[in-house]
Amino acid sequence: MINHAGSRLLADLANATGLTAAFTDALRRLWPRGTGHVPGRIAMDLAVMLADGGEAITDLALLRDQAEALGPVASTPTAWRLLASIDPAARAALRAARAAALEVAWIQATDSSPAIPAAHAGGRDLAGLNLDIDATFVTC
Repeated sequence: MINHAGSRLLADLANATGLTAAFTDALRRLWPRGTGHVPGRIAMDLAVMLADGGEAITDLALLRDQAEALGPVASTPTAWRLLASIDPAARAALRAARAAALEVAWIQATDSSPAIPAAHAGGRDLAGLNLDIDATFVTC
């Protein structure tokens, strides 16, 4: 359970910044009946699954096994259908949704907390050291 403690926080952050809703709006045309799993939630579950250490779409089962904490999670075939239906226009809409949610997150962080403190190491502040918390993950 401790290994997956942050999964709920990631999902909550996505909801608080409007990312899940924005993903749903971006993918709405792929959800013509409006029933079943919401596409934005499926996309968010896939992102949480990856952040939680998942490597394949079948790893969504890890989230499904935590239904009490994370709620209902789409089946692997449902997630596959969503991914298969995403075209260049949907990808562009997802990128725009992500950028808007990122802007909201930065505004929320600025409004709700003081500035990020200086890095501290070896008993002193490290002037000029910037930590890029909006960086891309790189496997080393």
